[in-house]
Amino acid sequence: MHRQSLLTLLRNHTPADANEAAMTAQTIAFVEANPTCFERSLAEGHVTGSAWITSPSGSPNEQRVVLIHHRKLDRWFQPGGHADGDPDVAAVALREAQEETGLPDLELVSPAIFDVDVHSIPARGEVGAHLHYDIRFRLKSDEKIIIGENSEVKEIRWLNLDQAEALSDSESVGRMVRKTRQTGQ
Repeated sequence: MHRQSLLTLLRNHTPADANEAAMTAQTIAFVEANPTCFERSLAEGHVTGSAWITSPSGSPNEQRVVLIHHRKLDRWFQPGGHADGDPDVAAVALREAQEETGLPDLELVSPAIFDVDVHSIPARGEVGAHLHYDIRFRLKSDEKIIIGENSEVKEIRWLNLDQAEALSDSESVGRMVRKTRQTGQ
C-alpha cells in the first residue's frame, strides 16, 4: 500500500496543540479513504509537501527561516507544493523547496513530520475550491547562500522568527515559529 509510509509518519507525529491534533486525525482519515490522495486530480483535495527551512544553528532568538511570497495566493508561506503522485512526501517537500528557493544545500533535519496542516485553497479558473493536506518537514540550509528566483513566487526571504511571524498571517506559520522557538534547533 503506497499510503502506508505516510500513515505511519502521521500516526507517529506528536501535534503541538488540539488544532494540529484534529488536522492530523483529519489527514489520516483522508489518506485512508482515498487511494489517489497524492494526485492533484482528486478534486476534493490532495496531499502536499512543504518545507520549513531554518538556518543550521543558533539559539531560538538567532534562528532564521525562509518564507516565500506566493504569487497566486499573494501571501507569505513556507515553500511547498503538490505531490503529483509521489507518496514520498519528504522528497516532495525537498524538491519543491529546491525549485522555489534555488537553495542548493538543503538537508532534511529529521525524517519525522514537523507539522501537519489542512487548509482551503480557493477556486481559481477551472479548478474548484479544495483542501490541501499539507505535510511539513524541517529542512536546513546555510543562510549565507543567495536565494534564487522563481516564477511562482514574488519574493523569497530569510527572516528571523519575529519577522516571519509578523509577515505571515497564517496560523500554521505561527505554529511552526512557536515549535522552532521551543526546540531551539
